[in-house]
Amino acid sequence: MRVLLTGSEGYIGAVLAPALLDRGHEVVGVDTGFYREGWLYNNGIKRGPACIYKDIRRISVEDLVGFDAVVHLAELSNDPLGQLREAVTHEINHLGSVRLARNCKAAGISRFVYSSSCSVYGVGSEDIKTEESETNPQTAYARCKLLVERDVSDLADDSFSPTFLRNATAFGPSPRMRFDIVLNNLAGLACTTGEIQMTSDGTPWRPLVHVLDICKAVACALEAPREVVHNQVLNVGDTRQNYRVRDIAQIVSSSFLGCKLTVGSTTSDNRSYRVSFEKIKKVLPNFECQRDALSGARQFRELFERISMTPETFSFRPFTRLKQIEHLIHTGQLDRSLFWT
Repeated sequence: MRVLLTGSEGYIGAVLAPALLDRGHEVVGVDTGFYREGWLYNNGIKRGPACIYKDIRRISVEDLVGFDAVVHLAELSNDPLGQLREAVTHEINHLGSVRLARNCKAAGISRFVYSSSCSVYGVGSEDIKTEESETNPQTAYARCKLLVERDVSDLADDSFSPTFLRNATAFGPSPRMRFDIVLNNLAGLACTTGEIQMTSDGTPWRPLVHVLDICKAVACALEAPREVVHNQVLNVGDTRQNYRVRDIAQIVSSSFLGCKLTVGSTTSDNRSYRVSFEKIKKVLPNFECQRDALSGARQFRELFERISMTPETFSFRPFTRLKQIEHLIHTGQLDRSLFWT
């Protein structure tokens, strides 16, 4: 397929683009370039896609003509960033994504793979959540994911086939690194400080999925027969990889020699959910998660040793979404609507 990948220079996109190229697809990227300063390591990937530097709110029908599929990653990612400018978050993540889907349909693009999130489950009972479970989003980021699913689903017909991938919390190395997601952050702390200090008791549940397994899910969704994935919602991950946050911290601390772990006594984070990933195994039989939290922590230890990881690198602002956007606003490079000035 000829695939347009939005967010191609982000944490997932930097890994997904080469993966799709390796599978024989032609890939063109779209990215705003917010995080282009951040590049953690060179991984020997020789091929990267051509990239159009453009805000998704400004992508026209003409920009989309000639593509067979769009994989849409490009949104303001994570809860703290979503809270920074809630109105702008809705403008980009909800309205911008729906507008993109409408333009894809107008351009004759038949396949649209949307990167959603298991964070839509938000707060729940001890029940394990399936795609049919009631959702309970707690943040602007999660609420926008549900709104996009609803509105883009309404566009589905014989000519336009969306698929919604609700990813578990991502982890694992990427050249365009993120240290503001749980396992990645704990690994960075373990390496640079030798200590993980948890202020909470770590009881909330989180499902995890390696970034490379997310890439595999996207590829399988693109390559599946249309009727199999048409207008489907799929949780992306492995049911065995539902962890309490304190267990993630224990796994990471044990993977770094001499790292000390302390756990608090209370929690202020009411987001807690366990998720079932049985549906995706039935719908996409070629998909299977191949990595878990322990292998991910060991990957980080080996990578950090190889690149001589420093505290300064760990705290470098492009590796934390909120810090980078606040810097670009403060320095006048972005306006209040997050357009480049």
